[in-house]
Amino acid sequence: MSLKRIVITGAPGTGKTVVVEGIEAEGYPCFHEIIRSMTAKAKKDGTKKIPVSNPLAFVDDPLKFNQLLLEGRLAHFKEAENLDVPVSFFDRGMPDVLAYMDYFKQSYAEEFSDTCKDNRYDAIFIMPPWKEIYVSDNERLETFTEAEQLHENLMNSYKAYGYSPISVPKTTIPERISFILKELKLI
Repeated sequence: MSLKRIVITGAPGTGKTVVVEGIEAEGYPCFHEIIRSMTAKAKKDGTKKIPVSNPLAFVDDPLKFNQLLLEGRLAHFKEAENLDVPVSFFDRGMPDVLAYMDYFKQSYAEEFSDTCKDNRYDAIFIMPPWKEIYVSDNERLETFTEAEQLHENLMNSYKAYGYSPISVPKTTIPERISFILKELKLI
């Protein structure tokens, strides 16, 4: 059986996590985002007291933080190989890490790019920024304008690795889930 790995991505506050949870409720295996727990821990352990949109402001070693994030996403990618299923879903993919690093003007070693080149997903679904549903919280630190800019970085990052991200329509959660599953010919 050939496993298909499907990424659901998008800027903060676009509804991707709730869509991933809905796909999981339909019985598909899903690997959940790890950045929120990493950001919460970094904020707890960090010394910054003023709100900032860059979670790296809370860590002593931003490159190490991103390396751990990339390694966590790579671990999810490899863990999917152990599942006896035809398809698995990921809340964000490895190129997301580089998109954010580019956005925050961080440099990174070629190994970051190589990880993205060497570990390919089968389809990328991207949630566009949607002002009417955008809400910030303790781990979602970006403004809506920053979310729009991050969307462009995500698109550019995935395209740079040869993907053609599929834009998910701004509609209800069930309709978004149905759109993705229909595009993949799963329903």
